[in-house]
Amino acid sequence: MLGLASDAASAKAAGGVARPAKWSATGCDGEAVWGECRGSGSSVYRTCADRTEPAFRCSCPSRKFPCKHALGLLLLWSDGTIDEGPRPGWAAEWLEERRARADKAAERRVASAAKARDPRTVERRERRVDDGLAELDQWLRDQVAHGLAQAEKAPYRMWDDAARRLVDAQAGALAGQVRGCAAITRQPGWPGLLLEEYALLRLLVRAYRRRDELPAGLRGTVRSRVGFTVPQEEVLAGGEHVRDLWCVTGARDTAQDLLTTRRVWLLGRRTGRPALVLSFAAPGTSLDASLVVGTEVDAELAFYPGSPPLRALVAERHGAAAPGRPAGTSVRGFLDEHAAAIADDPWLDRWPAVLAGVRLARGERGELFASDPSGDALPLRLGDPWRLLALSGGGPVTLAGEWGPRGLRPLAAWHDDEGTVVL
Repeated sequence: MLGLASDAASAKAAGGVARPAKWSATGCDGEAVWGECRGSGSSVYRTCADRTEPAFRCSCPSRKFPCKHALGLLLLWSDGTIDEGPRPGWAAEWLEERRARADKAAERRVASAAKARDPRTVERRERRVDDGLAELDQWLRDQVAHGLAQAEKAPYRMWDDAARRLVDAQAGALAGQVRGCAAITRQPGWPGLLLEEYALLRLLVRAYRRRDELPAGLRGTVRSRVGFTVPQEEVLAGGEHVRDLWCVTGARDTAQDLLTTRRVWLLGRRTGRPALVLSFAAPGTSLDASLVVGTEVDAELAFYPGSPPLRALVAERHGAAAPGRPAGTSVRGFLDEHAAAIADDPWLDRWPAVLAGVRLARGERGELFASDPSGDALPLRLGDPWRLLALSGGGPVTLAGEWGPRGLRPLAAWHDDEGTVVL
């Protein structure tokens, strides 16, 4: 249950409230668990958890999600100290509202998918995208023709204006990549990095123009990178289905504008395949928390079209999740996997890594590396290294994270004595 905590402080605080003496009016049924927790002074917080998602509600003022009361309640339930009983009115009302919102959201998705499949709508969208990419192609050629020196002191508006035109052309994903060019750090060698990004953008424009000549998987990748989405219903009906024991190796939340995105990485025990499950939340809504880092679930995933197929939906679960530890690979084995993925998708900006038996090592300038028994190492990208340093204590760990251009961002680690630790 502590794998649901947003940070170590929340997990520690949950232990403090996971005491039966602090709770009253507790109960549970096949879907939910609820109770009232005594706070400071005369405060009483009503807390409920929908175990089918899971999702949480608490009347406390905490901005963390889930709060310590929700986590503590689930800890008590998992220990078997909460008996079954009828739902109180406030809990039943919240759960019914959740079901109603889910039903309405499903209806909107079906209506949106039907509209998106209308031939006239599809034709108008593709025409707008074609015009937007033609304008981007000219913009990229102008940037190179005029030289990159002007970009050193150019305001963010230069890239933002180009991105806004792509948004108007309904190529939103491509707009995000253009905005990313403005974030390249002005350090020695930065013109080369900027030119690489421009080259990848132009490669994507040219690939989209020749999309009908591409293999199906690569065509799906190109359309996705431009901004075309595939309805979940189509993925579940026609996507590649793979059943395996999927270990949840890491999760990371990122916020952009008013939307929060959660990336959850899975690794198949039998197939060795990686998978990425995405969920999104607007303000006031919750992210999917059903896949807990450090657990393993027997499930069938439906993969979106792509080269390589990576993003997936959980199509069907077979039984409850259980604690699990991924097998992992060596640094060289991971780099071989990443090289093969890049060959299939040259625009790939992150890839999951699970390294077995690595130790932490210091570089000449004090930077941290993950080093395997053969001496191969990967640079680590860490804001605060102390949690990982304290966990490893100089010994080997299984380390999972996201690999990108600036190194490996650790997300979770497994230690023989400490078990799973979310970083």
